[in-house]
Amino acid sequence: MQKLLFLCAGILLYACNAGSKISYTDYHFKAVDGTPDYSNLDYWAAHPWKKDPSDSLPKALRKNYHPDSTVDVFFLHPTSYTQRSKPFGMNAPVDDSALNHKTDYSSILYQASIFNEAGRLFAPRYRQANYFAYFPGDSAASIAAFDKAYQDIKTAFEYYLSHYNNERPFIIAAHSQGTTHAKRLIKECIEGKPLQNRMVVAYLVGMPVEPGYFASILPCTSPQQTGCICSWRTFKEGHTDSFINKEPYTAIVTNPLTWDSSQVSAPREKNPGSVLLKFDRLQSKVAGASVHNGVLWTEPHFLGASFIKNPNYHIADYNFYYLSVRNNVRQRIDAFRKR
Repeated sequence: MQKLLFLCAGILLYACNAGSKISYTDYHFKAVDGTPDYSNLDYWAAHPWKKDPSDSLPKALRKNYHPDSTVDVFFLHPTSYTQRSKPFGMNAPVDDSALNHKTDYSSILYQASIFNEAGRLFAPRYRQANYFAYFPGDSAASIAAFDKAYQDIKTAFEYYLSHYNNERPFIIAAHSQGTTHAKRLIKECIEGKPLQNRMVVAYLVGMPVEPGYFASILPCTSPQQTGCICSWRTFKEGHTDSFINKEPYTAIVTNPLTWDSSQVSAPREKNPGSVLLKFDRLQSKVAGASVHNGVLWTEPHFLGASFIKNPNYHIADYNFYYLSVRNNVRQRIDAFRKR
């Protein structure tokens, strides 16, 4: 029994790597010179013109699904190239079938699907930097790896704007390495330009956003605020990693249950639904949320949760608050239209 509980607990932190028996995507394509061609749908992990895992819905949400095609969501997935051995070097290829399957049935299924009712969903494949580029032995090589990944994302965003956007409002959503690149994309390509007026909101999750990083884009302070950013990193209540203590700032934190800067804490009873191991199952009252010194604290409640030893819930930043984020996107879109 104890082994079973331990397995259930471990499942949470590996849920985003879970595979699926449903096959949506043909991965048999080859990038010319390794460069993504964003005119080809194969180079998009999610795209409104093809069926992909981002189209999926937990069973409880299927009866009242009313997708909006007047708003777009540009989603940047987190790192799935995690091997310490770096079999492809510092950057992953975009045409490796195993890596693409891992991406699609982890973050695209469990995270990007949050936004599939809010608007048309675009998630580019990109030559992501290896996970260990965040812990560089060679800082120059790591910087070059992130630059290469970012250039793909910038190219994808520019292609999206030129060929798909057609002056629509849009949302930027990202996690982990995706947020690393989304911050730069917003700063270089959106802030201070006419595009800023069409950005409904940005969800920059899993990486710190420094106060003052953006000159004119502010943290969201209410559930209906638009043109702002939401950000959080999730840890076990009472825990702060050593790297957080070394940060020379207090990162922006949005409470993903209240969405209100004056309500910094909410009990798990306020959580309408989380997605853990089984994507089809939406579980309520799993995790509360409390803002604390640049991070989000929670004490998750589900079978076997007490056996989780890792206090960093990074992989569950979106999963814990799946339905709350989904509902909030709709609130902000409605407010944007009224504005």
